[in-house]
Amino acid sequence: ILAVSSTSWVRSKILSSYDMIMIFLSLSRFCLQSWMMLDLFLSLVYPASYYVENLFVTFKTVFMFLNYSSLWFAAWLSVFYCTKIATFTQSFFIRLKKRISSLVPWMLITSSLFSFATCLPFSWDIYNVHNNFTTPLTVTNSSERRATMKISFFSLILLCNAGIALPLIVFVVSSILLIRSLWRHMRQMQNNATGFRDPCLEAHMGAIKSVFSFLILYVTYFIALVLILSNMFLPFSIWEAICVAVMAACPAGHSMILMWRNPKFRELPARILHHTNCQMR
Repeated sequence: ILAVSSTSWVRSKILSSYDMIMIFLSLSRFCLQSWMMLDLFLSLVYPASYYVENLFVTFKTVFMFLNYSSLWFAAWLSVFYCTKIATFTQSFFIRLKKRISSLVPWMLITSSLFSFATCLPFSWDIYNVHNNFTTPLTVTNSSERRATMKISFFSLILLCNAGIALPLIVFVVSSILLIRSLWRHMRQMQNNATGFRDPCLEAHMGAIKSVFSFLILYVTYFIALVLILSNMFLPFSIWEAICVAVMAACPAGHSMILMWRNPKFRELPARILHHTNCQMR
């Protein structure tokens, strides 16, 4: 997605609003996935060095910035789809539809600054609970760990609400509005259908499925992120592994659906696969 959107920008010498959102979203997703793999590698291979306070706090602060940014950019993509596709007649929606292209750069910059501001508190003492992980897990005082978690839990919930709740609300509201508009339009086309396969009707049904899939993946990612941040699970437990796997799978799934639904993004992988097959022959 990043390669195709950047190539389109270079060729046309004009960066469209859609390509701008896709570049920001794909870049944040790529950095987030890479950072998660590096974080997981260091925590498993070099735990003594990883759980040094300054290094651990740095990793978690950058991790939260990338998380917040990715959530915001996905929310703006949903808003962009809603304004471009939905057919509401309210005056506010019509004004937003006309101005969305000029608003996109400001939306992306503002959300990036907001993500940076909301991730900074994670560099404070909220993760002091991990200080006792430098000792072997078999002799870790679990009661002391729970007491420390309880002190930081309210701060953690406050930070999660500040950084995650707003993009979640924006994403859910815009997705529901878009699904409602598409569903209403599809019902009208069904009433006027002649009995033959209508490509436009199938396209609307595919769009509804895609948006609904985005919504499910976004909410699932949100739940896994809150669970992993709340430190409810012991380190290296099966539940923590499941949350990490879900957090890695949801952005990848979202990106796969974006590629599958957009012929422009499908073209480059198809060309690469064809070129590879030719080279192997």
